[in-house]
Amino acid sequence: MSTDRYQSPLSERYASEEMQYIFSPDMKFRTWRKLWIALAETEKELGLPITQEQIDELKAHAEDINYEVAKERERQVRHDVMSHVYAYGVQCPKAKGIIHLGATSCYVGDNTDMIVMREALELVRRKLVNVIAELAKFADSYKEQPTLAFTHFQPAQPTTVGKRATLWTQEFLMDLEDLEYVLSTLKLLGSKGTTGTQASFLELFDGDQETIDKIDPMIAEKMGFKDCYPVSGQTYSRKVDTRVLNVLAGIAASAHKMSNDIRLLQHLKEVEEPFEKSQIGSSAMAYKRNPMRSERIASLSRYVMVDALNPAITSATQWFERTLDDSANKRLSIPEGFLAIDGILDLCLNVVDGLVVYPKVIEKHMMAELPFMATENIMMDAVKAGGDRQELHERIRELSMEAGKTVKAEGKDNNLLELIAQDPAFNLTLDELKKAMDPSRYVGRAPIQVEKFLKNVVSPVLEEHKELLGVKAEIFV
Repeated sequence: MSTDRYQSPLSERYASEEMQYIFSPDMKFRTWRKLWIALAETEKELGLPITQEQIDELKAHAEDINYEVAKERERQVRHDVMSHVYAYGVQCPKAKGIIHLGATSCYVGDNTDMIVMREALELVRRKLVNVIAELAKFADSYKEQPTLAFTHFQPAQPTTVGKRATLWTQEFLMDLEDLEYVLSTLKLLGSKGTTGTQASFLELFDGDQETIDKIDPMIAEKMGFKDCYPVSGQTYSRKVDTRVLNVLAGIAASAHKMSNDIRLLQHLKEVEEPFEKSQIGSSAMAYKRNPMRSERIASLSRYVMVDALNPAITSATQWFERTLDDSANKRLSIPEGFLAIDGILDLCLNVVDGLVVYPKVIEKHMMAELPFMATENIMMDAVKAGGDRQELHERIRELSMEAGKTVKAEGKDNNLLELIAQDPAFNLTLDELKKAMDPSRYVGRAPIQVEKFLKNVVSPVLEEHKELLGVKAEIFV
């Protein structure tokens, strides 16, 4: 590892080797050669004077790229595509005259970008499905564990730990829907020439329109796509990049929301992310167990959400059939968006798989607030014992204010039950009141909602994607 120059944290610390390979030079240039082979085969099949011997020679050198030859040539001509055309021709002397025939640079550049983005989205989908599966297991395990719910981060009506996890799960399911839609719409650019008019093929095929119409569909099929975009300038519309990065930004937003909730719960000591045996939480405070992975999720997620602006602005500012001010930005924003979301999903997998729940702390916090939340039930019991509903409502309001003052102003425990037991208007003993303090009475339909959600919504999705399950997180600790 070089220590005298900048190293991207995305490759050094966050992204998996699999995602890094997808955006590697090796993947890129091997795909270029596959595209040149697909073009040559198509042109041969449509009648151009290209021999099978030439095709076989191209295929024989599809993988063993002579990088040094290409680099030396690029130093001379300052053009990456023509440098690799030249290098390929050095290895394939019989075929060098037909490499890149009728094509422009975007034939290999843009088609490769589409192939790479599709491959990267497939990996993102695989990891996203596994995050959903892990969250579903967690939700099922804790579907009946009562916990304080919060609105405005103030104690509200109780829920369950599992029900809260379904909220995270549902957002990731929305992201999966968006991802699969965008993935299903991706097409190749095809081979349309310098301004998208296929003028070079009009010349090559002597104006045979019917034959030219077959070029793009044949290339698409050879490269594993259903279709090519029907019209283009020199490039595919940069709107496509916007749609792809918006999917990644959506996943990032969901991950950020979940990680924030986990960080707040870890502050409350109710839930804790995995913490290694020898992990250090703070250089100064040896006792600290900081939610470092959840914080990293939030940090990377903000990067991805902001990164989505890049292709949107690029798409909006392209001139006519193409300008090159997209290139430098695109080389950064697309790969880095994918590398970051890859790291985020690995972190999500790791955190959810190892989440630790502390029921005793949860119960302690619940019981400190439950008397306030149980007042409606207490009032109903007192009415059954002969009390007046309106008078009791006013007395409970007054006693609740008094108990709240005891907690906040004096730092003492909630004594609302004792105050109610001492008030003859309620005609209830302290033991009778404590019987109403079963948290499971106040979680509503949360356990049933979890069961129905997992059965009717999550299970069908996981069944549909069962071949994707089993991904293990690859993270830097």
